[in-house]
Amino acid sequence: MPARALCAISALFVLLAPPAVAETLAEAGGLVIADGSARAAGAAARSGAAYLTLSNTGETDDRLVAATSPAAERVELHDHVVDDGIARMVEIESGIPLPAGETVSLEQGGMHIMFLGLTDAWGGDGVPVTLVFEQAGEVEVTLPLAAAPSAAHGGDHHPEHDSHH
Repeated sequence: MPARALCAISALFVLLAPPAVAETLAEAGGLVIADGSARAAGAAARSGAAYLTLSNTGETDDRLVAATSPAAERVELHDHVVDDGIARMVEIESGIPLPAGETVSLEQGGMHIMFLGLTDAWGGDGVPVTLVFEQAGEVEVTLPLAAAPSAAHGGDHHPEHDSHH
């Protein structure tokens, strides 16, 4: 294989590889909360979303049952579902299961934490969030802000939340 092709393939692997070390935000009751970020749906948006990784290193199942934040009037756990070929967002009222020994990712296009009615507490040094777990209790984290997507790049914008709340 030519050297140029090997360089291109190597660069692709570097770009697609996950980070070598996860940034741990908090640990509690056998749970490790890592790789978190939050972003508004756009510059003038009234909604935002947070993404993170929840690893249950303990021997007991747990469940993320709620989240709260002074950065929003309301905070909900959400997932994307497809009904009859149409993607939409739904609240996960029963919480997000965290089986013992497993890792659950809250990510764009999947499960995430939704912030509705952003307040002045959004921004600055990050977004303060209290995660409420069935077993581990309340865990406070500050999620770093990621850049809001531009309209041209789409993203996880949920316009139905901007005007209804």
